[in-house]
Amino acid sequence: MVHVATQPDRSRFPGLAEAEAAHDLAARLPRLVLESRRVSASLAHGIHGRGRAGPGENFWQFRPFYSGESAGNVDWRRSARDGRLYVREREWEAAQTMQLWIDRSLSMAFASSLALAPKVERAIVLGLALAETLVLAGERVGYAGALSPRANRQIGEQIAQVLAADATGAANDLPPAIPLKRRDETLLIGDFLSPLADIERVVSTITSNGAGGHAIMIVDPVEETFPFAGQTELIDPQTGERLRLGEAAAWRDSYRQRIASHRAGLQDIMTRRGLTLTTHHTDRPASEAALRVLSLIASRRDGKA
Repeated sequence: MVHVATQPDRSRFPGLAEAEAAHDLAARLPRLVLESRRVSASLAHGIHGRGRAGPGENFWQFRPFYSGESAGNVDWRRSARDGRLYVREREWEAAQTMQLWIDRSLSMAFASSLALAPKVERAIVLGLALAETLVLAGERVGYAGALSPRANRQIGEQIAQVLAADATGAANDLPPAIPLKRRDETLLIGDFLSPLADIERVVSTITSNGAGGHAIMIVDPVEETFPFAGQTELIDPQTGERLRLGEAAAWRDSYRQRIASHRAGLQDIMTRRGLTLTTHHTDRPASEAALRVLSLIASRRDGKA
């Protein structure tokens, strides 16, 4: 993926841009943690609340006894009160594990004038907000390849510390190819601009034991519309390759077609590998994507209960 150049040429100083980006992101993390907490606090916890019958120790509700059920299910003490048969249901409490990964590669630093935040900032806010919300709902959350799953209320700060200490983040545009356990799920957040073959290879490995999960594709509005015209210089943030266009508008239709083809291929990969795909634009509030993903997580949990 290519973007309009907004920074001076630093090709004469290998590693300088990456080092500055890493330092800058670390400085921004405290603010992003606070922003993620505001998003988490605004989410409707009931969407992901367990609130349904299943294996567990805590009483949930009494319900009428249905013909054909085992008589061993009857709560005889409650039934004796009014001559009807009732069953004591327990709340579903089986803890689930979610493995988070956030793309912090160089392409994620992009932010156009239409965006509310750079893609990487929005990805971090979403990831931390969802992690804290899931932990409050009884889940265990880890960070792929760096932090073991846990149900700690300080999970947002712990993941932020992992991100701050990871000096290789700018070099990795795909998550580590580590197979998850069958009942675990993954939550991948990035722009997914890597070649489809590379994405499929990694996602296939992650889900090879039958795990599923969710992906959030972070998109700057300019990346979809390609509004450029006239002489324009494009730069690949991953490789530094430059392309000078004499008339950028002439490239618009073919660019949009290629983006649409890539998105269709990405959707196909995620669907076949058991992941949902949510597209989030950085000119929209983070809470919109967070609510959608929480709804999708709850729906998957309901299907497994």
